Amino acid sequence: MSATSSFTTYTGAEFRARDQERLAEAFRALDARGCRLLLSNSATPLIRRLYRGYPMTTLLAARAISSKATGRGRIEELAIRNY
Repeated sequence: MSATSSFTTYTGAEFRARDQERLAEAFRALDARGCRLLLSNSATPLIRRLYRGYPMTTLLAARAISSKATGRGRIEELAIRNY
């Protein structure tokens, strides 16, 4: 997402940096238990830092919803896995 983007929710509850940290902690805990994991998330410096050490593939994900027509289209996301 861009530096000016402020979208954090599809519902009444926001998903902030601390929530991303908790998600990464859960990812690492499941990895330690031997689960095979694949996670898709925004291609941001925070996400890259939280999942450092795991294989990441940059994908272009289509987005058809945006308050501005110029914001619609493909955006970078990361596919993060432990295998």
